[in-house]
Amino acid sequence: MTKNYLSIDIGGTNIKYGILNIRGEMLQHDHIKTSKSDLPAFMTMINKLIATVADNLAGIAISAPGKVDPQSGCIYGGGALPFLDGVNFKEQLQTKYNCPVAVENDGKAAALAELWLGTLHNINTGAVLVLGTGIGGGIIVDGQLLRGAHWQAGEVSYMILSPYADKVSQIAGYHGSAVAMIERCAHKLQLSNQQDGLAVFEAVKAHDERIMPIFNEYCDAIATIILNLQTVIDVQRIAIGGGISAQPLLIQGIQNAYLSINERIPLIAEQLEPVEIMATHFHNNSNLYGALYNLLLQNKVLKK
Repeated sequence: MTKNYLSIDIGGTNIKYGILNIRGEMLQHDHIKTSKSDLPAFMTMINKLIATVADNLAGIAISAPGKVDPQSGCIYGGGALPFLDGVNFKEQLQTKYNCPVAVENDGKAAALAELWLGTLHNINTGAVLVLGTGIGGGIIVDGQLLRGAHWQAGEVSYMILSPYADKVSQIAGYHGSAVAMIERCAHKLQLSNQQDGLAVFEAVKAHDERIMPIFNEYCDAIATIILNLQTVIDVQRIAIGGGISAQPLLIQGIQNAYLSINERIPLIAEQLEPVEIMATHFHNNSNLYGALYNLLLQNKVLKK
């Protein structure tokens, strides 16, 4: 029987998982609510998930929040799940399930997915911005994932957008939070469900004056981040990820905001080549594909 791979994407709200083959074809996928009480409860949930397919696994690929040492498999910080700080899934799971295990940061996993089979395939220099509670990211330079000296390359959430910033509300992760933008719009629209993104984008489509300033400000923030990245990395293409990236109006809004900056400051347009801005190919499932690609590269099943 052909063995396939289990890919797990650990998020603060849900844990997504999928069975994929070596070609990156998703055979099945689902999600469960993330256990946030403590590490033992969380690991019990993870082991129950793995046990359902453990008899036929070629490997386990994990995408996780926080800084990740991809060689050791250790997580630092844990992002929205601070009890993951110091957890080493590779050590804990590899021997137990008798198969290779690899761990990668969620933003970097998204970039790897797009490099492998998505919008950054054959792109020499590019980046992925994952819009969610904050902004995750991954940077591709010379066709390779850039991890940085401390595995922090692409942590766009901590970018400062004002020289006078002195509080969390002034960092990019706050201004670029898709979750916060949807909630603010939902509040203005008096929606009963403050996370109803579909209703919010219906209102954006209708140019509802109650929320357009919020939406436009959000697009301006993302466009500013893209421009700042361009000055440092000189990327050819930036792919916008996260569940919200499935909304064409968002991509169009960011593109328009980016063009507006160039029009307001002609020197920028004269000196910097424009960036291609588009949605990720895999949208909210990028991390599942990228975690698998990381595993295949680490175990030399595929070549870079």
